[in-house]
Parts: sequence; C-alpha cells; structure tokens
Amino acid sequence: MARPTSTARQELGSELRRLRGDRRGATVATALGWSESKLSRIETAHTSISEDDLDRLLTAYGVRVEDRLRLRDLADRGRERAWWTPYRSSVPDPYDEYVALEGEACRISEWEAQVVPGLLQTDEYAHAVIERGVDMADPAVIQHRLALRMARQAVLTREPLPSLHMVLDEAVLYREVGGRDVLRRQLSRLAEDTRRPGIELLILPFSAGAHAGQIESFMVLDFAAGTRAPVVHIEGLTGGLFRVKPDEIDVYRDALDDLRKRALSPEDSRTAIAEREDALRATAAR
Repeated sequence: MARPTSTARQELGSELRRLRGDRRGATVATALGWSESKLSRIETAHTSISEDDLDRLLTAYGVRVEDRLRLRDLADRGRERAWWTPYRSSVPDPYDEYVALEGEACRISEWEAQVVPGLLQTDEYAHAVIERGVDMADPAVIQHRLALRMARQAVLTREPLPSLHMVLDEAVLYREVGGRDVLRRQLSRLAEDTRRPGIELLILPFSAGAHAGQIESFMVLDFAAGTRAPVVHIEGLTGGLFRVKPDEIDVYRDALDDLRKRALSPEDSRTAIAEREDALRATAAR
C-alpha cells in the first residue's frame, strides 16, 4: 500500500539526515546554494523537495544513481496532495501525522472510556463531541473538523480492509452525547458495526471493576510487515501524544490484553448495545 504523503515525507527526511551523517547542515546548504533553513525543513518533513534538488543533494552525499530509486519514490509521494489537505485550516499540524498513520495502519486497536471512537461515530454524535472541544467557538472550524472526521471513516472500506479491535467502557453506552435521541441512533450504528467484517467491538462492563485502562484512553496502530514499527496514540486536550519505544508499546499491549479479558464477549457486547438502545427507545416512546 502506498505511503500517505506525510509519512513518505517523514521517511525521506529521516533518510536524508542519515545520509548527511557528520556533515554540518550549513556546509551542505552553502555548497548547494541553499539556505540552512531550506535543508532543515526538508529533513524535518516540513516541506517537499523537487526532483532536481533531490538529485543535487544525493550527488553531494555520494549516492549512486542506481541507488536513488526508492528515495525518488518517497519524494514523489511527499509532493502529492494529501487527501486531508482541504481540512488543514482547522486541524493543527500534529494531527497530520495521526491521520496519515491511521490511514496506513493494517490493525487499529483502541480503548475508549468516554465516547464512541471517531471511526464509528455518526455525523450528529461527532458534531456533539467536536463542539465541546477546546477552542471550538467558531462554527466554521467545527464543520471542518466534522467533515474530516467523516472522511476518515473511508479507511473502513478501503482495500485491504484494516482490522479494527475496540474496547468501550460501558459508560459510553450511557453518556448522552448530543441527547438521548442522538445516542440511541449512535448505538444503532454501533450494533450494525459489530456485524461488519474486520471489526471486533467489546464492551467493558461496570462489573469488571478496576482495570489497566483507568488512566487514559489510547490507540495502538500496527502496520504491514516490513513497513514501520507500531505506534501508540493518546489524545489530549491540547493535541495527541505518540509513544514509539518498544517497551512503551508493550505496556499498552498488555493493557489491551487485560481489557479484552475483562470485557464481554462479542455476542454479549452486541446484546448490551441492543438492550441499551431499546431502553432509550422505550423512554422516548413514553
């Protein structure tokens, strides 16, 4: 599968920093007639690099012409317009990498204690979540964020399908985000999602007691063999955090294992969702 633009550009930047080795950035930039800032922005993936500039840089590093194909391919992908570009006016730069990684992952494992995960949210439920976010006073920004969230869900219909494994706290079924009717329709969508191929949706009941996910909600992203190492993403009030160290990844995998063991089975989870939806429907009918 092709690398997303952001990921390809970052991979190229890392390769170019490696090739520069002990050379000072200022020395390389001066030799090419560039500013040091230009070289730095290329290496840190803040800007793309033209084909001519890449060839000049690789020549300066002594890279043979026959060894440049992969780097040229990364540069080509890095110049492509990312699908989420139209939403950038409302999305902070760090979010770019999260969207790129989510789109590339072959397995997405998530623990969510507060709300339905974004990939499974209905339009109206997502709107209710987004408008309560930090600095969400501008209706235009809310609409941009909403459009991006809905567009991200295309990952669930791509080929090959990613494997989605989610554990939701039972509280999510009761938190009336957007009101009871919005929640009921969201639960109806969740019930349908439990029957979709590639999706495992488990409910952690209140009776599970203390568990390994009490501190924070999080997501573990795994990628196709030979591409990149796993990544943990943790959403915060001021942006997301990434964990990439193997020992840190293991901690979150262990937490997911604990949550899955304590959660209801897929069948019982589907029943719990349906029963809560029925209860909300009965309340509305009174």
